Amino acid sequence: MYLKKIDGPRAVRLPDGSTMTRADLPPSSTRRWVASRKAAVVKAVQYGLLSQDQAKERYALSEEELMEWVNAAKLHGEDALKVTRVQKYRQP
Repeated sequence: MYLKKIDGPRAVRLPDGSTMTRADLPPSSTRRWVASRKAAVVKAVQYGLLSQDQAKERYALSEEELMEWVNAAKLHGEDALKVTRVQKYRQP
């Protein structure tokens, strides 16, 4: 079996004991961002599966957008990544 050469780990262990692999990430062609896809990218960045630069390049995200997702998830959990909850969780 041939494994494509990649930068970084192929899988990481999450604090709950589960394993996250690159196959668990949304496709790079994703344009419709639901909360579960955002959460997968945030977890990948937080636990070292992807670097911030790799995530921004792979998903065509701006620095600001990615950091908003990371901060919202860190402060309020995955529920804050829902578009319908923006007013509740992201007000100053």
